[in-house]
Amino acid sequence: MKTLTDYLEAQSFGLCSALGQRWGFSTRSIRLSFVYASFFTFGSPVVLYFAGVFWMNVRRAWRQQRSTVWDL
Repeated sequence: MKTLTDYLEAQSFGLCSALGQRWGFSTRSIRLSFVYASFFTFGSPVVLYFAGVFWMNVRRAWRQQRSTVWDL
């Protein structure tokens, strides 16, 4: 089960982990705050979460496509 969650975290989403590494917070606290915010605002942060995941995957694909300026 751990390998499945690790795969899903790394390949599909990983937004909470990326934000935790960038801001210096634990991933667990970011996930919990997201869940609490979703309950209090009736799920509206879900839209922001998916937008963040989409943007993160677009940036990852764009960086893999061109690694340097000289790859034109």
